[in-house]
Amino acid sequence: MKRILLLIAFVAPMMTMSAAKTTKVTVDRIDPTDWFVGMKNPQVQLMVYGKGIRNVQEVTTDYPGVAIDSLVRLDSPNYLLVYMNLKNAKPGTMTLSFKVEKGKPVKVDYLLKAREMEGSQRKGFDISDVLYLLMPDRFAQGSHHNPQIKGMQTYREDRTAPSLRHGGDLEGLREHLDYFNELGVTALWFTPILENNSPDNDFGYSTYHGYATTDYYRVDPRFGSNADYRQLIDDAHAKGLKVVMDMIFNHCGFEHPWVADMPSKDWFNLSDWLKQSYGTSDSRGTDFLQTSYKLTPVMDPYASEVDKRETVEGWFVSTMPDLNQRNQHLMRYLIQNSIWWIETAGIDGIRMDTYPYAYREPMAQWMKELDEEYPNFNTVGETWVTVPAYTAAWQKDSKLSDQNSYLKTVMDFSFQEALDSCKHEETDGWWRGFNRLYNSFVYDYLYPNPSSVMAFIDNHDTDRFLGDGCDSLALKQAMALLLTVNRIPQLYYGTEIMMNGTKSITDGNVRKDFPGGFPGDDHSAFTKEGRTRVEQQMFSWLSRLLHWRKGNPLISKGKQIQFIPHQGIYVIARQYEGRTSMTILNGTTKPAVLDVKRYAEVIGTTKRAKDVLTNRYYDLSRSIQLKPRQSLVLAF
Repeated sequence: MKRILLLIAFVAPMMTMSAAKTTKVTVDRIDPTDWFVGMKNPQVQLMVYGKGIRNVQEVTTDYPGVAIDSLVRLDSPNYLLVYMNLKNAKPGTMTLSFKVEKGKPVKVDYLLKAREMEGSQRKGFDISDVLYLLMPDRFAQGSHHNPQIKGMQTYREDRTAPSLRHGGDLEGLREHLDYFNELGVTALWFTPILENNSPDNDFGYSTYHGYATTDYYRVDPRFGSNADYRQLIDDAHAKGLKVVMDMIFNHCGFEHPWVADMPSKDWFNLSDWLKQSYGTSDSRGTDFLQTSYKLTPVMDPYASEVDKRETVEGWFVSTMPDLNQRNQHLMRYLIQNSIWWIETAGIDGIRMDTYPYAYREPMAQWMKELDEEYPNFNTVGETWVTVPAYTAAWQKDSKLSDQNSYLKTVMDFSFQEALDSCKHEETDGWWRGFNRLYNSFVYDYLYPNPSSVMAFIDNHDTDRFLGDGCDSLALKQAMALLLTVNRIPQLYYGTEIMMNGTKSITDGNVRKDFPGGFPGDDHSAFTKEGRTRVEQQMFSWLSRLLHWRKGNPLISKGKQIQFIPHQGIYVIARQYEGRTSMTILNGTTKPAVLDVKRYAEVIGTTKRAKDVLTNRYYDLSRSIQLKPRQSLVLAF
């Protein structure tokens, strides 16, 4: 009997202590930080984070029009998902009460906002736009820049180190918005601006690029604040410029709180390896799986399971944990995050990084929901395969895939590869030179909407078009084609002043600082007076073409007609309501003669045409003499 009583006496205090532990909870954070009433989907998921929050007994609110649908308790005791229905709610501040077994409820205020406009009123980018891609860290530094933000992991700004931070920020961008209008672009795509709070490593690398997110609801403070981002977008809109936000659903940064305190065991791919490796420098554990970087297995009807797994479940790099979009709660978090930024910041489009590396079904769910809420919005997905059939299968409503992706815009890597190859070649009678471009466009019949395909000649992940050279003739031919064909064109910052570089040593060499964007620069390419002669010549040439393109329905709505390269000359025409343009490219290093009679079907009875690039007029009743690798854009 004594033994039993002693046992009871020993257990009872333990039970009391245990009960006390379960009643002590905190609410440290709620994502999203606020939400909006009046959405087509009235349900919202709140991810509540705090010590022991999973153990609350009940969550209630007496706010009119709000109903608590369900609570989801994850594997970690420090997360609780609260699903609410806001169908009949009005804007205001509601109080959430987290009831515990003992003690007073934990009460938290949560803001419900009114939407600034209906989703259908948000207009995305399209073929009438020209996107200008830039890296905020490498473009311009604002006049109030702070080189050392408190509370961040160890980092330093060093402009002599190509893989460390250089100190560009949102204020620097805002101070140079007029430059983009002078150039003639209409939309700005920044590489990711969300918090990347990872320390510089011992090898001189940092996450200046922005692709290792550690907080999905916070602009990286080295770039500025959420309010700074909104102000930049408002100022851009006032100047007629759209802003496209770069997002990543495939992976996050190693310093994201989810890594240290994993919400559930299936939140990440390779979660067991991640648990073992967290906090160590071992990035090549026995169970680690690197992606193959081969995207074809995702669409391959004969793909092996091992190949598909390596593509989708394998990590992009060992320092960026791979998210498992098949976890419905994670995917809901990511979907809401994209909606939150549309509503909060007023962005005009999304570029989704590493699109096919994520699971197809959840990504299609995201795109479908975004399309329903914002029917006139646009998202472009990075689909890095150079075969048109593969790219076309990813576009919304494609008949080439057994699943509808609902992704409106895809990236034309076939165009980029063909141009990169043909700049080194003579255009012959069969396959080389501009025949590569002709043969790429031939497959436009595969796309449900060729006008919603994004083309480019280079970007932050490729060598610059000029490589380490300065071939202005090749660059002019590439830009003349890019800006007149049936595509949404994207430029990479600095192309207009002939910035060059390759990735042979480091990616940072294709991501150099824009001249004049930083204190101490020896010259400024932001003004005509500051540009060198070579920079000004290219800037002026390209700006003239961009301004001709801007608002021109011939390019945004016109029918496209291309001609097989003939005697080294490639011609591609656009026609709309009696107007015509002819892009004429001599794809050889020798003088050539354009036989205008061969192009009678687009020239018709027109006798004279103006070259947009030089303002010179050409007689269309006789053959046109072309210099080696000359470009013409004739309009009539």
